[in-house]
Amino acid sequence: MVNKKTTVSLVLGSGGARGLAHIGVINWLVENNYQIKSISGSSIGALIGGIYASGNLDKYEKWVCAINRMDIISLLDIAWKSNGFVRGDKIINTLVELLGDQLIEDLPLSFTAVASDIKNEKEVWINSGSLFDAIRASISMPLFFTPVIRNGVTLIDGSVLNPMPIAPTFSDQTDMIIAVNLGGRIQKEISVQKSPKKDPPEAGDISIHNKILAFIDSFRNSHPIPSTDLGAFEIVNQALDAMQSTIARQKLASYPADYTIEIARNACGVLEFDRAQEMIDLGYQQAAFYLPSK
Repeated sequence: MVNKKTTVSLVLGSGGARGLAHIGVINWLVENNYQIKSISGSSIGALIGGIYASGNLDKYEKWVCAINRMDIISLLDIAWKSNGFVRGDKIINTLVELLGDQLIEDLPLSFTAVASDIKNEKEVWINSGSLFDAIRASISMPLFFTPVIRNGVTLIDGSVLNPMPIAPTFSDQTDMIIAVNLGGRIQKEISVQKSPKKDPPEAGDISIHNKILAFIDSFRNSHPIPSTDLGAFEIVNQALDAMQSTIARQKLASYPADYTIEIARNACGVLEFDRAQEMIDLGYQQAAFYLPSK
């Protein structure tokens, strides 16, 4: 007799590269008989959640685990504008080329990306239109990415006003709400055990992997790698991290999820996407710790 899957509304919080832990959480849920019916995400949570909703998380996981720090820098299209350091077009176009774009309303599950209308001091829920346009608005980290203009409104990173967007899931008819908070308490030691490895890649997978690296190389060869000192942005983002962690705790206290998975906010730096496999393993490990297996 097959056990009925537990349906889940998944809330994915903000936190830069720590958000790669969302991949590990999703992998654990899928492996343990949970069915994700709805996703609400802010910033990196919108990115990972949207890619999962589009059916391309495995491909993105291979891509992000293949890149290193120089690859990341090569994908920064420097804007040198007063409202942002990076345009973000190159990153988004890379992901669209790799994964393809879709309309949110055509996705097989409910998806909401949260951005911030900073002028009117209110969060904006994006649940229609281009998936990657919504993601780009939600990840518009202040000072780093330039803002996005949508329907005449200037939008920045969703985490500024709501790093833990639980409210969009309230009308869902699912068995439980699971939230992933990337602003968890600082830990002196973070021990990460490697998650169970998947089957070795087939020849087709290796081909995809090589294409990913070639695609990054094409950007590196055709665009000079900028000389960047991201130290100042790391300091700003540490301040934003502390602010977002406080807001996330308040959101969770006001609207508690059925289960909350915590990732320590010192698990990795905001821009350390070259630590992808480590963060994915950490997410898998924390999901197994906080959630009941079935």
